[in-house]
Amino acid sequence: MLDNEIKAYYDEHLDEMLKSLSELVAIDSSFRDPAPEKGMPFGEGSARALEWVQNFGQKIGLRCRSFDRIVEVMDWDGKEPVLAVLSHADTVPANPAEWTTPPFELNVRDGNIYGRGTIDDKGPTVAVLYAVKCLKELGVKLSKGFRMVVGGNEECGCEDIAYYAEREPFPEMVITPDGSFPVLNCEKGMVHLMFSAPYDGIEICGGTVINAIPDKCSADGVLYAGKAAHGSRPENGENAITKFLAQYSGDDKLLLALGKLFPHGEFNGKTAGLGFSDDLTGDMTCALTILRSGEGKLTGGIDIRFPTDRTYAEVSGIIIGKLEDAGFTIDQAEGMEPHYVPEDSLLVQTLLGVYERVRGEKGSCISEGGITYVHNTPGGVAFGAEYPWENNNMHGADEHIPLSTFRDNFLMYAHAIMELCGGEVDIAGKE
Repeated sequence: MLDNEIKAYYDEHLDEMLKSLSELVAIDSSFRDPAPEKGMPFGEGSARALEWVQNFGQKIGLRCRSFDRIVEVMDWDGKEPVLAVLSHADTVPANPAEWTTPPFELNVRDGNIYGRGTIDDKGPTVAVLYAVKCLKELGVKLSKGFRMVVGGNEECGCEDIAYYAEREPFPEMVITPDGSFPVLNCEKGMVHLMFSAPYDGIEICGGTVINAIPDKCSADGVLYAGKAAHGSRPENGENAITKFLAQYSGDDKLLLALGKLFPHGEFNGKTAGLGFSDDLTGDMTCALTILRSGEGKLTGGIDIRFPTDRTYAEVSGIIIGKLEDAGFTIDQAEGMEPHYVPEDSLLVQTLLGVYERVRGEKGSCISEGGITYVHNTPGGVAFGAEYPWENNNMHGADEHIPLSTFRDNFLMYAHAIMELCGGEVDIAGKE
């Protein structure tokens, strides 16, 4: 229904969509020191980006409510929503010196849209907003309620969604453009822990954040080079810390113990007593991502993503026991249980049908170790915004979204809203 009209709308309004996206990209909405007295709990940029979203929502006829510039909530009409699209307007920081074009200026070249947030998550947010605008202008009426929720703190802890969830429930179905197509319905659980022990050995500096495979490790003045990757995908990189440990020839018991627990090139933690897998998510991952000396201590960090048939308590208990046996103290441990929405659910089956309609090919469910925006939201799945085969430099320099993927985002969300919310064309109401 309305396939040709929706495609034509995109073609006719692409310049308008890019102009809107350029306005949103121009706002540096990476986290800044909070200024709660000014109504900017996550910084001025985040608040300005949420204000832009709210203003746009009002212009296209959505009923908008601001939850203290933490979350913007926009409803199609007064009906109780059965579906929500959850996206975010904040971004990670950008260093202009690393970009070939200014990160906060939209640039379209070689079939791609460049700018911070174009793939995560401002581009998809604009695609959803224009999908709603398109349906309204085509005279579509929904028999069931639709809601859009846009947060301002996804990149720094998701306090925005926790704040919203404490005040009103999410609808029974939630989709987020914070993952991959076709449908990401299964996310591994996560363990992040920091550990330390008294230490007076060689100077070591490896890793910067717990959820990234380190590409550099300096040990006693020698630099070990690796390849960076997301912490949930260690097989895509080369861990510089474990590379150092594999070549270490000294007699420090702590370093020798870590070298045994985390062999270079092993990604599933089997040697450390883990190595679990299941049919839904495949092999778990385990990566030693931080190792530093200083102030009389050796400090380390570990990123683990585990399958749906295990629990946080079980997995964290195993790795904590191994580290304590090696002489370390656990300084911090936190994580999440796995998240799963059955493939035979109405939401997942409908989205797979939408994917086939737009792409002209059958899609299947996928699982990942990464944590999406709906990980802690019952009934929520990721639907886009990228394809698994794309290299869009998300979170990096020259972040971009292909124009073809931006178009698919728009088409996917328009059809998803129609099909899940009972959209029907009201000829008399067309503008």
